[in-house]
This record gives sequence, C-alpha cells and structure tokens, in this order.
Amino acid sequence: MTMLPWLTQIKFNQDGLLPAIAQDYQTGEILMMAWMNAEALSLTAQTKTAVYFSRSRNQLWHKGETSGHVQQVHDIYLDCDADALILSVTQQGGIACHTGRKSCFYQRLDLSQAEPSWEVAAPILKDPDEIYGHAKQSVSSTTVPIEAATDTSTNTETASNAGIDGAVILRQLDAVLTERKAASPDSSYVASLYHKGLNKILEKVGEESTESIIAAKDLETALAQSHKVKAGNELDTQTLQAAQHELVYEIADVWFHTLVTLAWFNIGSEQILTELGRRFGLSGIEEKASR
Repeated sequence: MTMLPWLTQIKFNQDGLLPAIAQDYQTGEILMMAWMNAEALSLTAQTKTAVYFSRSRNQLWHKGETSGHVQQVHDIYLDCDADALILSVTQQGGIACHTGRKSCFYQRLDLSQAEPSWEVAAPILKDPDEIYGHAKQSVSSTTVPIEAATDTSTNTETASNAGIDGAVILRQLDAVLTERKAASPDSSYVASLYHKGLNKILEKVGEESTESIIAAKDLETALAQSHKVKAGNELDTQTLQAAQHELVYEIADVWFHTLVTLAWFNIGSEQILTELGRRFGLSGIEEKASR
C-alpha cells in the first residue's frame, strides 16, 4: 500500500508492526493490547473502528468480526518515541477480551504475600461459548474442551506460535479452573467435574492415562509397520500422522485432568514447574535418593 504522509512519522518495528493499546473512552480503563501494521492503522483511521494485525494468522482482523464486540474509535494517540499507540474507544457489548471479560488485563499480581502470585481480578461477563458460538460439548464426551475459548479476532497468539510461553498458558488455565470451582455444574465440563467430587476427577485422570497408553502402543505399531512398506507411501504417512496426533491429543487430556486435580487442592501449576526445574542437573538416581 502507498504510505500516507502521516503514517511515515510512525516507527514500525522490523516486522512492520507497532503495539496498540485500546483504552475505554469514558473511564480510561485499559481494555486490551494488539498489533497494527500500516494497513491496519490506515483502515482504523478510515472506518473509525479498530482493525488489528494477527501475527499468528499473518492477516488483518477487524475487532468484533466474530464476536460482534466492535470497537468504535474516538481518538488515536502516538507516544513520544512514535512507536506505540493508544486508541480511545467505545467497546460495543462491554467485552473486549476473548475470555468474556471487559478487559484482557484481568490478572492482578498479589503483592501482599512473601511470594507474589497472580489472581483473577475481574469476572467473566459472558461465557465465551455464547459469544463465539462454539458448540458446547456434553459432559460424557471423552474430548476435553479448553474452556478459555479463542476467537478468530482475539489478540492472544495461538498455540501454533513457536514463541509461545507455556507458563503463561498454564497460568491462564489455572485461573479458568479456579473460576469453574464456583460455577454452576451445568455451565461447563470442568464445573460438572468439581460438582461430582474428587473421585470423579481422579477417575478421569486414570481413564485418560489408559487412553494415552493405548495411543502410544498404536503409534509404536504404526512405526513398525512403516518399515515394511516403501518410503513415501502416502497412506502410510497419513497413518503415522494420525497415530502421532492421537497420542498428543490423549496426553493433552491427561495433563488437563491433572491440572483439574491440582486446582481441587488449590495448588497452582507453577509449583509443578518449580519442582521440575529443581530436578535439572540431577540424575534420576540422585533425585530419588533426595526424596
């Protein structure tokens, strides 16, 4: 696109992007942060509605294109270094975050304790499934939904992004699981597990572990069979990919249900990461002897 004169004054980064913070026009509350390229910013100025650039999908997205929560833009401010923007917006529907909250900045660092920890400081105003039309799954299904539903217009990077921070995902899951403990059992899969009690949660851990073992053996069989056919056989490649995907899928279910178990006891996933970190540099024999 032809760079308009006012756009040339902006210092985009090496990827042609700059951060844009959406701020409530009336209250000044920070609602979200996303990225813009020159085209997104130009369209925002033309339409007076927020248009961002998704790094994970490598394309423009109009805020609210899926959810209906469009951002009407009143003013655009550029900082002194010309490398960051603030959008003063009216948030349609009162919800900016893909988790169903008013603001994406809903996690507050509690500094009152010796060891700071993140806490959820804002409620979910509307279930993401209702916002984005995701089909709700029955409790009896063996597929586990990750209940922090994503939106095609979310400013959160997808899990396919190679630079994703796994600890951030775990913290977000911790927050969702904690919220589900107080939710109605009819509102979500996890809430129904908590309502049924610890034995049901542990039953699911065992069930998913068994399914993971079966998936691992199926992948082993598929690998063995692949050595008996010609390399590059299309059907064989598809079989291997399907078997590998199934194992990853089942292991994800195991991890998910163990996180539900931890949340039952109010134990955060960071304690597991700390314990795993402690074991680096120790042999298995040394680690076992140190218990």
